Amino acid sequence: MTHYNWGIIGLGEIAADFAESFDQPNSRIAAVASRSLTKAEAFAEKYSIEKAYGSFDELLADETIAIIYIAVPNKQHIAHILKALSAGKHVLCEKAITMNSAELQEAIKLAEQKQLILAEAMTIFNMPLYHELASQINSDRFGSLKMIQAPFGSYKEPDPTNRFFNPDLAGGALLDIGTYAVSFARWFLTAQPTVVASTMKPFSTGVDEQSITILQNAKQEMAAVSLSFQAKMPKQGVVAFENAYIVINDYPRAAEAKIFFNDGTVETVISGDTAQALNYEVSNMLAVIEGDAPNRSLFLTKDVIDILDQMQQAWNNNK
Repeated sequence: MTHYNWGIIGLGEIAADFAESFDQPNSRIAAVASRSLTKAEAFAEKYSIEKAYGSFDELLADETIAIIYIAVPNKQHIAHILKALSAGKHVLCEKAITMNSAELQEAIKLAEQKQLILAEAMTIFNMPLYHELASQINSDRFGSLKMIQAPFGSYKEPDPTNRFFNPDLAGGALLDIGTYAVSFARWFLTAQPTVVASTMKPFSTGVDEQSITILQNAKQEMAAVSLSFQAKMPKQGVVAFENAYIVINDYPRAAEAKIFFNDGTVETVISGDTAQALNYEVSNMLAVIEGDAPNRSLFLTKDVIDILDQMQQAWNNNK
């Protein structure tokens, strides 16, 4: 098996989580980059990383680095994805992978030209629990899928200068917590849905503060996605079938689900480890690079970004 050196671009909180949890037998984080060399050096020292660069281009020029993990703000994703792919690096990018479908298509086209792997760091598509549930659903134990509920509410201090509400940094609930809720719904839907209806309340800066969206596909499966940056809601996903419904608490990194059957029977499914969520993203991407697995998550990511586009278009139409 090939050994892979990883580089990190963007050294914020999620990058720290990534470095802290990184544990792969055939990979290591070998370099990090920031616009501040001092920050890069401090990060590298803290996590015992060999190289620290004071510019992103220096990292991309390092021929020993095979894979780039991108953890900069959302609006900067596409520029760094394209640069990394152009430099011959595989790319794992934090969610939301791009601002819209047009950007994602551009990135996918370049990845295909360069014969490189591009993936989004979406925990839901990588947690073992979701793959186990998919297997049970495919066994037809539950009957036809009917309805999905995907709420995600978080309280953010209403500060217009905060990145969560800053339009210049692609603020708003949709591209932050919304990607989780829509990804949850898309994982279980058996076909790509369209946005039937969506309404949004803006924050004072114009970004989306909260929204409710109804999705429906050609198989008449439906999903309700509710988001808020000014009210906490339990991250409890519900997937309802003819014969049973599944409840998943804290669904972005879940390792446990409960299945409630119509006859009153309750089953608990446990698979994976929440603490290893970011490692699952890494190991699954390595499997794709090695040719041991298809890049299915990118297919789902494309659908999710398309749904996010539709939601924003609906909001624009409602103005």
